Amino acid sequence: MTRRVDLNSDVGEGYGAWKGGPDRELMGIITSANIACGFHAGDPSIMRRTCEMAVENNVSIGAHVSYPDLAGFGRRFIDMRADDLEDAVIYQMGALAACARAAGGSVTYVKPHGALYNTIVRHEDQAHAVAKAVKLFDASLPLLGLPGTDSAIERASAEHGLGFCFEGFADRGYTPEGTLIPRNQPGALLTDGASAAAQAIALAERGITSICLHSDTPGAAELAPVVAEGLQQAGFELRSFTQ
Repeated sequence: MTRRVDLNSDVGEGYGAWKGGPDRELMGIITSANIACGFHAGDPSIMRRTCEMAVENNVSIGAHVSYPDLAGFGRRFIDMRADDLEDAVIYQMGALAACARAAGGSVTYVKPHGALYNTIVRHEDQAHAVAKAVKLFDASLPLLGLPGTDSAIERASAEHGLGFCFEGFADRGYTPEGTLIPRNQPGALLTDGASAAAQAIALAERGITSICLHSDTPGAAELAPVVAEGLQQAGFELRSFTQ
């Protein structure tokens, strides 16, 4: 039986004159693209071009939704009311869906970004706001999130009838509790190809659905082929979890 794993990346994270990471190089390697929806990064032109690159490379398109925090790149907690957060998530999914449609594709899943991703592991109200927004927009879209943490977003997804897929990170360090080491602490990033590949393989062996390599990790364009080759040599077929 063929073993499969998805390899995703957070892309489209430029804004205006700032072009962001090596998206074009990554698109030839990854199988799913978490495309910024304009609230932590991305603008209409970048969103549309990134969707076009995804379609050209047969890469699945995911909505990378965030707090409205361009200045902080979505990495700061915002104490939003649940209904405001729900509206913000719907707004972002709609914007990306329009760009994807114009490119000949469609949004096939949702992945929260940065502080929102981490907050909804424990914050019940915000977790339900995100899950409810996805359900109202398109209940067939699965969410990506941290595994094995008894998370609020996993429970909220189940309550709202959404699929929930476990995601691991090739280029991020983990705490003993299974959460990500904060980026301002030692060990938060793995930038060595061998280490990132080894962690990706270990995550895939655990049954993780999708493995992420961030486009803003130093050397991402060089890390991606090492991680992809490592997974393939370990017997995994790289394939989007939504295809």
